[in-house]
Amino acid sequence: MSIFDKKETAPAAEPVVIEDEESLRPQLPKGRYIIVAVLSSIFMLFQLYMALIRPLSSLISGPIHLCLSLAIIILVKPLSDKYNKKFLWIFDIAMMACLAVTAFYFIRDLNFLTYRIMMVDPMRPIDLFCAFAMLVVILECVRRTLGLPLFIFILCFIAYAFFGQNISGPFRFSGMTWQQFGEMLLLSVDGILGSPLQTSVNTIFYFLIFGAFFSQCGGGQVLIDLGMKLSDKTVGGPAKAAVVSSGLMGMISGSAVANVTTTGVMTIPLMKKAGYSPEQAGAVEAVASTGGQIMPPIMGVGAFIMAEMIGISYAEIATSAIIPALAYYGSVLLLVHLIARKKQLQKVNKEDVKYVSPPILPRVYQLIPVFVVVVMIFMGASLTRAALYGTALSIIVSFVSKETRMSIKELLDCLLDGIRQAANIAVPTAACGIMIGIVVRSGAANKLTKIIASVGDSNVAVALLIAMAGCMLLGMALPTVAAYLIANILFCPTIIAMGIAPLPANMFIFYFGVIAQITPPVCLASFTAAGIAGADSWKTGWTAFAYAFVSFLTPFMFVFAPEILLMGTVGAIVKTSCVLAVGTFFLASAIAGYLFMPVDNKFIRIYFFIVAFMTIIPEQTSTMIGLGLAIATSVVFFLKAAKDKKNKTGAFAA
Repeated sequence: MSIFDKKETAPAAEPVVIEDEESLRPQLPKGRYIIVAVLSSIFMLFQLYMALIRPLSSLISGPIHLCLSLAIIILVKPLSDKYNKKFLWIFDIAMMACLAVTAFYFIRDLNFLTYRIMMVDPMRPIDLFCAFAMLVVILECVRRTLGLPLFIFILCFIAYAFFGQNISGPFRFSGMTWQQFGEMLLLSVDGILGSPLQTSVNTIFYFLIFGAFFSQCGGGQVLIDLGMKLSDKTVGGPAKAAVVSSGLMGMISGSAVANVTTTGVMTIPLMKKAGYSPEQAGAVEAVASTGGQIMPPIMGVGAFIMAEMIGISYAEIATSAIIPALAYYGSVLLLVHLIARKKQLQKVNKEDVKYVSPPILPRVYQLIPVFVVVVMIFMGASLTRAALYGTALSIIVSFVSKETRMSIKELLDCLLDGIRQAANIAVPTAACGIMIGIVVRSGAANKLTKIIASVGDSNVAVALLIAMAGCMLLGMALPTVAAYLIANILFCPTIIAMGIAPLPANMFIFYFGVIAQITPPVCLASFTAAGIAGADSWKTGWTAFAYAFVSFLTPFMFVFAPEILLMGTVGAIVKTSCVLAVGTFFLASAIAGYLFMPVDNKFIRIYFFIVAFMTIIPEQTSTMIGLGLAIATSVVFFLKAAKDKKNKTGAFAA
């Protein structure tokens, strides 16, 4: 879609539904769709019962939530569809039977399991059957929904659990028996039913349902249109529209690929038409969309899990993430502005705009649900209640306009899409519970802490670099949720043991898990954007990596200057924020090659990068030198730019 083809108009933008796949109704046979609809309705009623009527024991809520999620995934992604062999339904039916037995087992034996003594009472045959049946079903659902990387990763951990006594070196341990492994797997607080899955049960489920209904009520389209309106009349407007729209949508969806596919289909063609190269257009959209997972007030799923793991309120995490998120999006906005200046891109004229959306002001009421959710969160209401109020308001708001009014069938489809997304989150949280349990029982986290500490000789910076590399590798291979959970167990103890507070330590690994999504060689958001832009995937990935470079430096400030997370006095927070702003400005200038004027000399751009690096590094001497160089360099280039403008000369290439 272009906004630069003159004398053309287009119909108003259609409402966008945030989802990672197409609606379930057209992709499922009628009979299977009915079964999924029934299971989803039972799922929703079960979650509403826990939220509104009576909380249930985690030994009931976790297993039933997980069994329903796994059953829905099996029905949506059956083996018979992929391989076109009907007899493969035998395996899927067998797995669903195992799920039914496991759910019944937890309901029937609740009292016994509640008072059972871990590592003392023996494992019964039914205990072992349910444990290993769940293991097989979870592994198969991981393979179907998340691919082979996480599947192989879990198998490696399982192999370590059984054969750890056969390896040499610091990671050797006594190993586990089948009984010990089964007990850890199903009945331990560190296993499948641990904190990550409980976060899915108690929080994530409700927010994903809210996101589905909020998008359907028109709120998602308002955010996109608002981003377009705020930016389309400025220099580099289409790129800024991509940044603002994706940032606003990211507050709701928290999914990089979903953001790219939602906003990118509009913004990427606009950027290309405005003069950005296909790789630049794809990279801007990928970076802007990925930032949604770190953008308050409603961040990615990992942030909800972080709140549970640390034991603090989600509102505190969202508040602490404000300045880093502003730095992230501010750097991207500044970067696309400087690129537009360097390329001498013109402002978009109103008469040239083809993309037409209905007036925003009459539709502002569609943002009421998200406004209420945010206010409730920061007023201290439970996350579950806030999400439920937001969902109810979204349904009510949808009936105000004829365009967004939903029939019973559309309401059901929206519910099913939300529950399908919730099921897709329950799987990695349960799967990571397997690995977390093995790491805890084997003591691998403590052993890794000792190794990192010895390699770094108690140097925090070295330990952080090792943790960063580990988080990046995990983030490239695994979904953000899985990457964060594993990194939390492997690296957080090391960072915290060196005197770092839990919040900065967790935010450090969370950030690197997120930005790994746009770091080659594995960067799904960048590859998705490249497909829309018709660009080279590899070049787009590396361009996105460069555009998001500020996010590789900011996490180190979490540790060495926690004021950036609003941990400190007002004066210290303002000072640290200003330092970050100056460093971000020079980093953007280095990448764009523009500081008040085009700068093509690569050595000068490297100098800009060094100034940015020295400024951002939270060390007083380095920061003072960096700030001095930044001020002096800015004055020199400003005066030269003014002189060149007066003389109408070219770029600074010397």
